[in-house]
Amino acid sequence: QVQLVESGGGLVQAGGSLRLSCAASGRTFRDYAVGWFRQAPGKEREFVAAINWRGLSAPNYAASVEGRFTISRDNAENTVYLQMNSLEPEDTAVYYCAARKYYVSYYTSDYDYWGQGTQVTVSS
Repeated sequence: QVQLVESGGGLVQAGGSLRLSCAASGRTFRDYAVGWFRQAPGKEREFVAAINWRGLSAPNYAASVEGRFTISRDNAENTVYLQMNSLEPEDTAVYYCAARKYYVSYYTSDYDYWGQGTQVTVSS
């Protein structure tokens, strides 16, 4: 069982930065891949970024955030981060982290555990 808690969301102006955190419980957290997803009002939840278990292989990013967002993990702290730079109004959404065993997936249905989400609002 893994429990996930996101934090770090907020209101920021376009061009600004935020760092989201996903804190996990469970001693085997390093065995889980973690993904970040987001959901804007009236839209489906979409993939943002993901990192494999132990973070040994290159992370995966959606094309819309490549070069602006960076996902990383600190297994000693049971935490995954999403550094978001050059934020745009289109990045406004509730951001969720999710976990599944070992390998990343782009699909929400593949993830077994979800956090409650954190709101990110980017003003123009």
